[in-house]
Amino acid sequence: MQKLAKREEQIMQAFWSLGKAYIKEIIPELPDPKPHYNSVATMVKILEEKGFLDHETVGNIYNYYPKITREEYQKHAMKDIVSQYFNNSYPSMLAFFAKEEKISETELDEILTLIKSNKK
Repeated sequence: MQKLAKREEQIMQAFWSLGKAYIKEIIPELPDPKPHYNSVATMVKILEEKGFLDHETVGNIYNYYPKITREEYQKHAMKDIVSQYFNNSYPSMLAFFAKEEKISETELDEILTLIKSNKK
């Protein structure tokens, strides 16, 4: 699975939220400044070529929908981040967030509780 560019990811976030959608329905979901319709159409076509989207034809227009779930992409993206920045070590990643004070002791306890409950 390829990594998405920033605007591609924003478009996919819109599709993940809306499900099936026409291009004109995606544009309001994108952050400002809103891209032109043709720019979004080009990126949607690229996302379809990359295997992230598919479409069904309704009359003479396309209704697009995601082929990849948000969770599938999250899993892939997290593996890449852990691999590239934390030497494939999730403990190193958590230590980084704890050190940078981006995660509290309470949140770490919640993570430990989740891990323990998943082992059962």
